[in-house]
Amino acid sequence: MWHELTSDQDLLRDTTSRYLGDRAPLSQLRKDRDHPAGFDPAYWTGGAELGWTMLLVSEDDGGGSVSGKGAVDLALIAYEFGRHAAPGPLVDCNVVASALSGQEGELQQDALGQILTGEAIASSCLGAAPWQLPDEAGVTMTKDGDDVIVNGSIKPVESGAQSGFLLVTGMSEGGMSQVLVPVDAAGVSVKALKSMDVTRRFAAVSFENVRVPASALLGAFGQADEEVTRQIQTAAVILAAESVGAMEAAFDMTVDWAFDRYTFGRAIASYQALKHRFADMKSWLEASHAISDAAAEAVADGTATAGEIASAAKSYIGEQGVELAQDCVQIHGGIGVTYEHDLHFYLRRVTLNRLLYGTPAEHRRWLAGMQIEKEYAA
Repeated sequence: MWHELTSDQDLLRDTTSRYLGDRAPLSQLRKDRDHPAGFDPAYWTGGAELGWTMLLVSEDDGGGSVSGKGAVDLALIAYEFGRHAAPGPLVDCNVVASALSGQEGELQQDALGQILTGEAIASSCLGAAPWQLPDEAGVTMTKDGDDVIVNGSIKPVESGAQSGFLLVTGMSEGGMSQVLVPVDAAGVSVKALKSMDVTRRFAAVSFENVRVPASALLGAFGQADEEVTRQIQTAAVILAAESVGAMEAAFDMTVDWAFDRYTFGRAIASYQALKHRFADMKSWLEASHAISDAAAEAVADGTATAGEIASAAKSYIGEQGVELAQDCVQIHGGIGVTYEHDLHFYLRRVTLNRLLYGTPAEHRRWLAGMQIEKEYAA
């Protein structure tokens, strides 16, 4: 890794790796294929006790990181999630927890406390995004006296059917707004969806004239653009690190297979065509490691280029991660496309991560907009 890890970070990563190996081995993931949540609640609360949900939350709110760089610490956990194809809403719970940190409302503080302990799961409903035009938003918000009215729908929402709270982002007059909505609020409907990643659960969430008090707002009405941008940067860092972990697991598995699989009296790893392909895959993997780590460092430090690096990481890994995983399947041959083989867990993970919180094309569109803004500012 590009990070220079402290002893505390090494301990955090190793502890997470051992915990996932014990509580979420691939054999268990197969057994939980039809589980409503994809995991036992005790698994998630145990992870929360290890610090999975607190790293982006201020110490005043009960959180704290082990190194002072919460995004880097979280990326270490995300890498292990990818390497183990682990279940659980790591991205959304941390995005919501970071957004709630520093909020003074009673609802926000209650939700944050439950997220930190793992008692409740929170989901992000990104119904508007910086790369969208205003009329492309899936969720809109309007003011009605002291209330906010939410309308629209968004999918996929991770753990939407298991969540207690929804952080809803919508387009409103003046810009984007965010409100925290209890999942049992009147007008909220949740429909479970099928997922290509058998270890995670998703849902479609609809809002029909959902009325919440203005106290449920995070920040000022119509002025959440900067906060939404930071949340997407955070999500990009977690998803990138998680995908890199999955890429590494798939690559290592395939290299071992190539040395063990013999045709015509020799290991298939000795054939020149496969050597060239392995060289390509290794270059993608190392580049992905580098840009993922750089994004985590930039977001943790809040640098001026954090948004550009995070989007570049999301875009590059979204493209090359899927390419690498698909090559691993092809090199395995027929056995690689069977459910009984472990490889599909990693292919599913990187393929789905590519789509969440913006596709590579959407992040490139956003990057282009950043560059145009810079040129006009100059």
